[in-house]
Amino acid sequence: MDLAAIVPPGATASRSLVVTEDLTVGHWAEGMPPVFGTPFLIYLMEVAAADVLKPYLPEGWATVGAQVSVSHLAATPLGMTVTATAKLVSATERTATFEVVAHDGVEKVGEGTHVRGAVDLAKFEKRWKAKAEAAGETRPGVGTASGA
Repeated sequence: MDLAAIVPPGATASRSLVVTEDLTVGHWAEGMPPVFGTPFLIYLMEVAAADVLKPYLPEGWATVGAQVSVSHLAATPLGMTVTATAKLVSATERTATFEVVAHDGVEKVGEGTHVRGAVDLAKFEKRWKAKAEAAGETRPGVGTASGA
């Protein structure tokens, strides 16, 4: 797997979310205003970056977030739509680095960089299931409870 060989430099993708109550900092932190929370801004940027890579990945491969450096520049109130755009700026065999920008239709609300790593899903699943088992995780779907 060589991301640098299969994904064109400058490739972009965008994702949008309407700011609902559960995506606000006020939903999670008492006394805080009902504005788009930073964790959800980062999520939106990560998903946009993943969307850039997804069409180029061979079957059995995916990407995972590896690094995020984001500035949340402005508040976005309930009901507005935030759109994040990711642009591939560099890639190696297993990593891809993106410039990410988010806008709410009025102003830029976030910007930064995001790095994703390519993973072989079968190997990745084996590692996280072994970790869950070592931790004694017993919920269905992970560790020994899943029959894995």
